[in-house]
Amino acid sequence: MRNLQLFQSLEFRDIQALGKPQCFSLRTEHRTVIIGSEHGLTEVDPVTREVKNEIPLVAEGFLPEDGSGCIIGIQDLLDQESVCVATASGDVLLCNLKTHQLECVGSVASGISVMSWSPDQELVLLATGQQTLIMMTRDFDPIMEQQIHQDDFGASKFITVGWGKKETQFHGSEGRQAAFQMQMHESALPWDDHRTHVTWRGDGQFFAVSVVCPETGARKVRVWNREFALQSTSEPVAGLGPVLAWKPSGSLIASTQDKPNQQDVVFFEKNGLLHGHFTLPFLKDEVKVNGLLWNADSSVLAVWLEDLPREDSSTLKSYVQLWTVGNYHWYLKQSLPFSTSGKSKIVSLMWDPVTPYRLHILCQGWHYLCYDWHWTTDRSSGDNSSDLANVAVIDGSRVLVTVFRQTVIPPPMSTYRLLLPHPVNQVTFSANPEKSNNLAVLDASNQISVYKCGDNPSVDPTVKLGAVGGNGFKVPLRMPHLEKRYIIQFDNNEDQEVNPLTLSLLTWIEEDMFLGVSHSQSSPQSVLHHLTIAPSEEDKEQGQLNVSSSVTVDGVIISLCCSSKTKSLALQLADGQVLKYLWESPSLAVEPWKNSRGLPVRFPCPCTQTELAMIGGEECVLGLTDKCRFFINDTEVASNITSFAVYDEFLLLTTHSHTCQCFPLRDISFKTLQAGLCSSHVANGEILRKVERGSRIVTVVPQDTKLILQMPRGNLEVVHHRALVLAQIRKWLDKLMFKEAFECMRKLRINLNLIHDHNPKVFLENVEAFVRQIDSVNHINLFFTELKEEDVTKTMYPPPVTSDLHLSRDPDGKKLDLICDAMRAAMESINPHKYCLSILTSHVKKTTPELEIVLQKVHELQENAPRVPDAVSAEEALKYLLLLVDVNELYNHSLGTYDFDLVLMVAEKSQKDPKEYLPFLNTLKKMETNYQRFTIDKYLKRYERAIGHLSKCGPEYFSECLNLIKDKNLYKEALKLYPPNSQQYKAISIAYGEHLIQENLHEPAGLVFARCGAHEEALSAFLTCGSWQQALCMAVQLHFSKDRLAGLGRTLAGKLVEQRKLSEAAIVLEQYAQDYEEAVLLLLEGASWEEALRLVYKYNRLDIIETNIKPSILEAQKNYMVFLDSQTSAFTHHKKRLLVVRELKEQMQQGNVDDEVHHGQESDLFSETSSVVSGSEMSGKYSHSNSRISARSSKNRRKAERKKHSLKEGSPLEDLALLEALNEVVQSIEKLKDEVHGILKVLFLFEFDEQGRELQTAFEGTLQLMERSLPEIWTLAYQQTSAMPVLGPDSTANSIMASYQRQKTSAPVPDAEIFIPPKIDRRNQWKLSLLE
Repeated sequence: MRNLQLFQSLEFRDIQALGKPQCFSLRTEHRTVIIGSEHGLTEVDPVTREVKNEIPLVAEGFLPEDGSGCIIGIQDLLDQESVCVATASGDVLLCNLKTHQLECVGSVASGISVMSWSPDQELVLLATGQQTLIMMTRDFDPIMEQQIHQDDFGASKFITVGWGKKETQFHGSEGRQAAFQMQMHESALPWDDHRTHVTWRGDGQFFAVSVVCPETGARKVRVWNREFALQSTSEPVAGLGPVLAWKPSGSLIASTQDKPNQQDVVFFEKNGLLHGHFTLPFLKDEVKVNGLLWNADSSVLAVWLEDLPREDSSTLKSYVQLWTVGNYHWYLKQSLPFSTSGKSKIVSLMWDPVTPYRLHILCQGWHYLCYDWHWTTDRSSGDNSSDLANVAVIDGSRVLVTVFRQTVIPPPMSTYRLLLPHPVNQVTFSANPEKSNNLAVLDASNQISVYKCGDNPSVDPTVKLGAVGGNGFKVPLRMPHLEKRYIIQFDNNEDQEVNPLTLSLLTWIEEDMFLGVSHSQSSPQSVLHHLTIAPSEEDKEQGQLNVSSSVTVDGVIISLCCSSKTKSLALQLADGQVLKYLWESPSLAVEPWKNSRGLPVRFPCPCTQTELAMIGGEECVLGLTDKCRFFINDTEVASNITSFAVYDEFLLLTTHSHTCQCFPLRDISFKTLQAGLCSSHVANGEILRKVERGSRIVTVVPQDTKLILQMPRGNLEVVHHRALVLAQIRKWLDKLMFKEAFECMRKLRINLNLIHDHNPKVFLENVEAFVRQIDSVNHINLFFTELKEEDVTKTMYPPPVTSDLHLSRDPDGKKLDLICDAMRAAMESINPHKYCLSILTSHVKKTTPELEIVLQKVHELQENAPRVPDAVSAEEALKYLLLLVDVNELYNHSLGTYDFDLVLMVAEKSQKDPKEYLPFLNTLKKMETNYQRFTIDKYLKRYERAIGHLSKCGPEYFSECLNLIKDKNLYKEALKLYPPNSQQYKAISIAYGEHLIQENLHEPAGLVFARCGAHEEALSAFLTCGSWQQALCMAVQLHFSKDRLAGLGRTLAGKLVEQRKLSEAAIVLEQYAQDYEEAVLLLLEGASWEEALRLVYKYNRLDIIETNIKPSILEAQKNYMVFLDSQTSAFTHHKKRLLVVRELKEQMQQGNVDDEVHHGQESDLFSETSSVVSGSEMSGKYSHSNSRISARSSKNRRKAERKKHSLKEGSPLEDLALLEALNEVVQSIEKLKDEVHGILKVLFLFEFDEQGRELQTAFEGTLQLMERSLPEIWTLAYQQTSAMPVLGPDSTANSIMASYQRQKTSAPVPDAEIFIPPKIDRRNQWKLSLLE
């Protein structure tokens, strides 16, 4: 659904040369044109408008002096700096344009009618006056000469396989007589020039020749291959025209055919059979076709036509029409009328071989024209819901308009079509967003037809419905009507006769004002015209547009785009420069467009499509080139964009990777946009979606979710891009338009949780409005069923920008419960009978389904059926409930209500057999109420309720209750049901205690026994767990004798000694067994020196000081000295080894990382250097071993983890093992401070000053050694390098790789505490100042 729009035009008038131009050729490398006349060759430069070379051929004798000579072909030879010229007299000349040297490389006595070079310029074909074809090489060596007229069909002659004779075949509507009709050969057309026409296929493997058969007088097309072998001859076609053009892609050969009532362009296949056609918009014998030309990419077919002389016509014209095909329909996109008399008569035309959409035209008055076209989509640009999303397609004198807001109609059909008197060249929609459906049409006669949408009572004959409507159908569509046609009044109307496309880039900016661009004839300048509607009578059919003002711009304007919001116009020049023009400004000045840094914007290369958009609060110019490069201002953000469109606050793009991306423009920067377009993976799922290969954007429906894409063949596809959908839903929700949002979400399968999660506070405040707008029980139930606790704005649909509208939820409040309660309250206040099913759903969907309440409401419906029209019966409610809840679960909950009528109602709707549940229910009805409920609860496995009901049945059921308590472990719940002084309470407590003992929970068991008065069981439990205080308390309550109490004390002391609780054992022996001597020995063993002295002096046994205390103190001092010496030596050794390992590691990391891999297999053979292993070797080694030990027991797994940090020299993680060992040494010394302080006091007390000073000095030295070493061992740099790789501008590939490998070999997360240095408490005053 694209049109061809004029990109730029180049004009060179009144070339100073002799004679009349006859043909021309292009020198694409030099961008010059070589024109041949009856006097010679002229090379001109159209850009600088000067003549480069003049080579006369008359003086050399190759052309006659009387001016009757004719050049029939010119070909530029790219690699020879020469051109090949063929004259009608038969000479083939080679002309060097630098030296002007002429060489006759061949001559044909009978003359030459056609010279045609193959596309690769390896072969040249000459058609002679003797009806022969001569094929030569590029060096003009003859290959072969053959007759044009051949009797044979060719190598591709069809083979008859015997499907019956022609007389026996079916002939359709022609009847049986068609089998006996003789083939009649019609002669050539009256206006046929009887010349030979040659065309090559794009790859140069075949060429086709159209000639008039001398026998029949009819045209035939023959196809030859590159080896000059005849391949096929066309089938007889009546009225076949002379022109011929082979499609460069190789599929079809175009020609013309005169039919009884029309003239067609027909297509032949390579085998000579017809394959399709389209009709030219002229009557029979009205025009003749002078030429057919395919452009380089086979997308546009140029048809050169000329009016045939008629008696009633005084002025004859010629036309150049550009045709394209889409969805098997041929569209006439451009029509250029020329005069057939005077200087504007067309001599020749050709497509540029390099630039596909560039057309070169040469006129008789030495007038050269060059037109550049590009594809554009003409669509309305409104941004509100009144815009109908119109797209206009030019098709000759018709404009096909499709209204995408209401319907999607595939081309070539349309919603309606506008009928114009002349072929259309441009279409523009109004830039006013309030009147964006109005459109203006510029036709080939330079008339502008204005169509406006509105209420028009009369039927406009120029507007016809297309693929909508019909008999009996009313079309709910606002049809446009023709308001008036306007003639553009220029100061110099002669320009239009020479250049039919004087005005380009027509833009409708205001109600009565248009903008148009014209180009200067003599200099690279453009003029921007303001066209205003001249005052005229309203009833006058035709109006006039006058040029109210003009602005001259230095440079060729190739595109313009406008913004109705800022009233600004962006003009792009041919050199990429972008200018800004404010059309409401009184100064009418054009200034450079500047970016945010104040620098002028210039596209690196010209863009075929430009748009204005607000990006991050700045108005920017967006441009897309024909090479798929996409620019924002002068920054290239992507190079794979096939199409783009700006809609509202979004930028939509399609890419070569068959994706459609949608970016929000409000809070986005160039860098963010560039990163999003360059990355293959987009984090936000809203931005990207896959589309069909080759899709291009047609339009976006404003205030809707539809995005229209067109496929390469021409068919349309409507997609709802997730970003557009969510943006529109958010707008609807902000405006409290819940119905529109709900319908869209339901249709496009968007999770309905977004209705609440978008703004929970607003939704909960407007729940009643939500219910009233939805107004459908089924839709409300659908909303309930999709609800879940998840916040979809954080998971599925994260907003493009952070919004402050979201309500911070109470962590204790459940989303489901809040919504269900609020909705239920709203529905009950509006109409509880209508929304009965939805109210039931709100109970079921709560986090804890309220099935009992639901069943109770159903039961109430059965008992008291409401008598209102829209009420729901109990049966319907129960049927619906069975869809939400499993029938067995519902049956159980109904049974749990103890209401047998409700149970029967549910059971009847289930698949249960009445023989199963009726006897069970009858049995329950016969029971006592509490025992009945106990039986039901036990059946439903609600054991807590069951024992509650059973406890009310009397003491005769206690044994059954106790068994259930033991079976289901309901001791805590059962104890709450009986008073503490009851026998049942004691029995349950004893059973509970026995259960705890079985679980090896002896202390809790003892407490339970003690609470219920079972002191013997409590004593046994406390003895087992070693709780000596509680055991002695139980012994007193059991009235133990003194001897029995002493025995119990010794037993407890023994258990405490086993647990190394020596101080507590001493207390028990001294206080309950009266054995203070044994207590003193235990205190000495536990280093409780002062407590031992207290007992000695308490019982006046001073002899124990000499016999036991002093020897124990001296022995402990020696043990401390030995321990300190061993720890100091171990600390020093580990520290030295750690420094060596680190130094070796640094050396390895500074070397080549790749060399580390070779140390893997022989790691155990290395010495100290083997302690550093490469990361890849490490990861491979441990990943293998870990997979092997994963199935081992937990004991073996812990053993393997311990082996991981081995102190063996050369182990992979030796440095971590050393850190671990040093940490343990420091912590063990730190724990000794209190013990050393205690022994120092008693050493001083008993005058062992020398031993005390020795111990204090040694301990202080060890502590100082460790304090000094801590910063050296746990360095800050080592902690950082172990945690992260080193990156930055000074990093190299090797250093980054080494850091990464070191990170892989570093400790895992559980061992991260190894890198934290141990703390030494300097506030602990362990020293004894008396010994200093």
